[in-house]
Amino acid sequence: MFYLDAKVKKQTTNILGLSYQELTALVEKVGEPAFRARQLFHGIYRERRESLQSISPLPKEFPVLMEKDGYALQPARIDKKFVSQDGTIRYLMAFADGQSVETVWMPEGDGGEAGDGSTAGEEELPANRKAFDRATICVSSQVGCAVNCQFCMTALLGLQRNLSAGEIVGQITTVLNDHAVDMSRDRVNIVFMGQGEPFNNYDNFIKAVRLLVEGVGFAESRMTVSTSGIVPRIYDLGKEPVRPKLAISLNASNDEQRTKLIPINKKWNIALLVEAARAFPLRPRERLTFEYVLLNNENDLPKNAHEVAAIVKGIPAKVNLIALNPGPEIKFSMPSNERVLAFQRILLDAGIRAFIRKPRGRDIFAACGQLKRTVA
Repeated sequence: MFYLDAKVKKQTTNILGLSYQELTALVEKVGEPAFRARQLFHGIYRERRESLQSISPLPKEFPVLMEKDGYALQPARIDKKFVSQDGTIRYLMAFADGQSVETVWMPEGDGGEAGDGSTAGEEELPANRKAFDRATICVSSQVGCAVNCQFCMTALLGLQRNLSAGEIVGQITTVLNDHAVDMSRDRVNIVFMGQGEPFNNYDNFIKAVRLLVEGVGFAESRMTVSTSGIVPRIYDLGKEPVRPKLAISLNASNDEQRTKLIPINKKWNIALLVEAARAFPLRPRERLTFEYVLLNNENDLPKNAHEVAAIVKGIPAKVNLIALNPGPEIKFSMPSNERVLAFQRILLDAGIRAFIRKPRGRDIFAACGQLKRTVA
């Protein structure tokens, strides 16, 4: 992505987000040998260096040459940190153009991966815990969001702009560095469930996925992307050679209700969504995830549960139930624990694998649906 450097009054290109092939073309352009690209790629992604000067194999004059030609390594910057009583951390990440997004660190995760058939979904926590034995990073793909889900605080921001691949990856590497994560040892999962609809920024999102796998060192099975239902992109994701697991935000049991809660249902209704879900190619043991935010006395009735069971029946999938995380300007309320358990019981009795997501960071507006850059 290009930024205007106020000090030197020239355009600066952030090399965080460039692929190995793009770095190869870049070093050749500035007259350096091709092997510098491998050094750059390894230093930026695997070692998670935050400046060109700190990539040790590079000669001292190389960063000067790069900066002279308008190239810099500009990681995401932590503007503010909010720490929850449950250990969750909400980061306000600032970029060079002054825009910001939120990234959430959840030690021990929120149970969202349970039952999805992957290593991340089947592992158990050890008896003797350290600061964290596993963690989940919730990452944003856009500044704000245009989908306008009626129960989500991010919708109140509207869409400001897409994030570049480097800005997506940069959130993750900055958080990894903040917790001194060792990718060869520590178990960290990524969910693309922060601000924005990833499939409305598809090219940058999928490029970030490739960089996280090929560069940073994440396994595909440790990444999940959530979509509100951009059906054409579900088909596109199924064709990708490198891809995360797929979660679909259902959140209603019939079209009338879903259109009220998620307006894009007018364009891609439940029937089209289910058709895409049935066609989605799954890896061995992999399951799709349907996410369902429960709104008190709105979509949490027994009839809704029976309708959800009928929708999901026959699809290799599980359902994640999420009690609404309330916030200012959201007109819906949180259902009682009894209503959540009753909804889950109906699904289980119908043979549907159903799990309840643990709320993480509600007290600091870090939970699902609460990301609105709240600073007070």
